[in-house]
This record gives sequence, C-alpha cells and structure tokens, in this order.
Amino acid sequence: MSSIDYSQKIPNNVNLGDDRRLQRALENWQPAYLDWWNQLGPVDSSEMEIYLRTAVAVDADGWAQFGMVKMPEYRWGIFLADAEPDRKINFGMHKGEAAWQDVPGEYRSDLRRLIVTQGDTEPASVEQQRALGRTCPSLYDLRSLFQVNVEEGRHLWAMVYLLHAHFGRDGREEAEELLARHSGDVDKPRILEAFNVPTEDWLSFFMFTYFQDRDGKYQLSALAESGFDPLSRTCRFMLTEEAHHMFVGESGVGRIIQRSTELSAKHDTLDIEAHGGIPLPTIQKYINFHFSICLDLFGQERSTNAANFYTTGLKGRFGETKIDDDHMLDGASYKLPDIEGGKVVWSDQPALTAINEVLRDEYREDSLRGLSRWNKAIKAAGVDFELTLPHTAFNRNIGTFRDVNASPTGEILTQEEWDRNVDAWLPNDADRAHVKSLMVPVTQPGQMANWIAAPARGIHGQDVEFEYVKFH
Repeated sequence: MSSIDYSQKIPNNVNLGDDRRLQRALENWQPAYLDWWNQLGPVDSSEMEIYLRTAVAVDADGWAQFGMVKMPEYRWGIFLADAEPDRKINFGMHKGEAAWQDVPGEYRSDLRRLIVTQGDTEPASVEQQRALGRTCPSLYDLRSLFQVNVEEGRHLWAMVYLLHAHFGRDGREEAEELLARHSGDVDKPRILEAFNVPTEDWLSFFMFTYFQDRDGKYQLSALAESGFDPLSRTCRFMLTEEAHHMFVGESGVGRIIQRSTELSAKHDTLDIEAHGGIPLPTIQKYINFHFSICLDLFGQERSTNAANFYTTGLKGRFGETKIDDDHMLDGASYKLPDIEGGKVVWSDQPALTAINEVLRDEYREDSLRGLSRWNKAIKAAGVDFELTLPHTAFNRNIGTFRDVNASPTGEILTQEEWDRNVDAWLPNDADRAHVKSLMVPVTQPGQMANWIAAPARGIHGQDVEFEYVKFH
C-alpha cells in the first residue's frame, strides 16, 4: 500500500521532500491555487463544514477517510497509483519496450499538450459549478457537489505536478496558465468548448457528472495506458475518483426520473410542470444536449493526431491490454460515418486514424447502460415514455457533422426543418426557465426538494438525514 504523507505542506506519495527544487516550485504555485479556489471555487462556502472524504492511500482498500472539513482547509496533494514493476509499453511502435520514467525528448511537445488539455478541464468544471451550492436540493446533494469540486481540484494538482516535475520552465508556465484561463472568459476561455458553459441548475449538474465525467473516464483510461509511466500512474488514481463523480450523475438523474415518474403516474400526464416536477420530455432534451456536446470532446472522426499519439505510445485505447489484436493496428480498419446522398453512411477506414471514433463508440455503449436502468424504472412505474441517446450526427460542432443539421434519429435536415423542430429536441428558454424556477435551496437535514427523490442510502454508512453540511 502506498500511503500518503500528510505531515508535508503538500501531501504526497511521490517523495516530494527528496527533490527540494521541485518542492519549492510547487509550494510557490500553491498560493496561486488557493487564491483561484477562493475567487472562483464554490461561492459562499469557505466557512461551511462538509462531510468529505480525503485520500489516505492509493490502493483500493485504504484510499479514503471521512470527516467534517472546511474546503479551504482540504488537504489537496499529489498522489500516483503504485508503480507496476518492470512495466512495458503495450501498444504502438514502442510496444514491448520499458515504460518511460522521463519524457522522451521527441514526444515532449505532444505529451505536454495532452497533459495541459486534461488539466484544463479540471478547474474549468469547478468554475462552471461554482454557484450551484446556493440552490442545493438537499444537504446530501450539496455534500456530493463539494466532494466532486475538491476532487477536481486535486486532479488539477495531479497535472500540475507532472508539468513541474517533467517539463521545466515550459511546464511551470503552463501550470500558471491553468489558473489564468477561466470558464466562459471572453479573452482567455478554457480550451474545450464544453467547459465554457456555466452549469446553472442541478439537472444540468447531474447530466454533467453523468456525461462529461464519463468522457473523463474514457480520456483518463486512454491516458492511463500511456508509455509515459508517471502520466499512467497519475490517471489510474484519478479514475478511482472519477467513478464517484459518475455515480453522483447517474444516481442524481435517476432520482429526478423517479420523482418525475411518480408525479406523472399520480396525475396521469407527462406534463407535470404545474405539479412542481421536471417532465420526462424535458429530461430527454437535456440528455440530447449533454450527450451531443460530449461527443465533440472526443475530437475528429479521422484524426492524424490521435494516430500519432497511439503510434508513439503516448495515448492508448480504452482497456488497451484487454483488446485482442496486434496493438499496432497495421492494416486494420474501423467503420467511420460520412454523408452521401443526404444520408449518413458508414464505411471501413484505417483504424489508426479512427482512434477517436473507437473511444466515442465505447462511450456511447457505456452511456446506454444508465439509460437502460432509468427506462426500467420508468416502465416499472407504469409511465409510457422511453429515454434515448441521439444519433451521432445530432447537434455536432466538430468533425464530419459540424455543418450538418440532423435529427436525433439521424435524418439529414434542411435549415428550415431544423429551425422548425429544434425546440422539441434541445432545451429551450421555457424549459430552462422552468427548471431554474425549481432551484430553491433545501438545507434541513434529510429534507429533499419536491422535484427529486431521496437517495436510497446515505454516504459512508450515514443516514440520509445526517447533517452532511454545517453552515456557520
């Protein structure tokens, strides 16, 4: 078990004290991080005590302890999964070689770009969600929000450590830029567009943690296969926390759906706005929106960058070592979408340049599992409605379908047809206004807002009625 040294100013399990120069550099970065947290982290939260978990070790059994903590006093730190003895690179042109412990000079720029792009998403999501605490549906949910926030902050620390430890002056400058860009900023926005949209209501937050954090799972899993061992170890530990974020999303959306089906069954209608609920058709629109913008996060269908990252051993596929092929993709093919004759068609293309699409398809299959569980709950309640994922061509801003209007079922449309139907497919002003009108804070222990069902159980053996957040 790799325990974490909490006697240090920066808790870590990487023997930071043995590298005084690196330790000083990170200690110099730490005040800027805390300033960022206080300015752009969760609003009005600095005096609250929250029932948070803190990593104490990086193995599966001992990595978290729970207790009441003020967020500015949370012990952020640097934690890498335990090293695998004699680890090898498992794919690409360096397959079978020893994993790199230092940055290969010829791949320095590409590795830095991968780390910066991943690192940029972590503080971005905190900034997007910073005002949500003001409208929490329960103390249980407020605690979940804050747990996600502090872990996104630690994921930022993970990437900053790699930049400082392995990229010299360039790395230090990039680490500073991670705090200089801000979500939605006109002059210095976050790198990926999906992280520049504010999360203004809790339905959006649960959709974000279901869909955007699931994208994070696939990106981190691909990076965890990296031949650069420090990046691999960092991402393997981050995935432990990412699983909790997806749980927050799936259970949160599921609880909203449970309450919506209860209201629909009780009043014999899907139109439950007047009864203080979120209609299932509105939830479908939010699914359409979040899923489609997350498809863009995977990048172009045909990508020479993705091919180069794979060939050079920097970024693999999801579950790379479990895939039964040569892990070189020489001569292999994969079906990619295109448009011919006003229809979406699929054809075999070189698998190396289709790496992004492979990840995107895996992501769709994984996303469908949650929808299947939600649909079973709707059916069990006797409500006639089924949630679906939209077609890959729907509402896209990157790649083959960037300039295409397509319906959720994949029909190619004229601009007029799109304009006539878009309000039925994506959240419109009235939908968002109704959802926001329900966002009234509920802060009595054990109480829930009317539009969401209570969770099946509390956190870490506590009751749902436990006082997960104490206000001062």
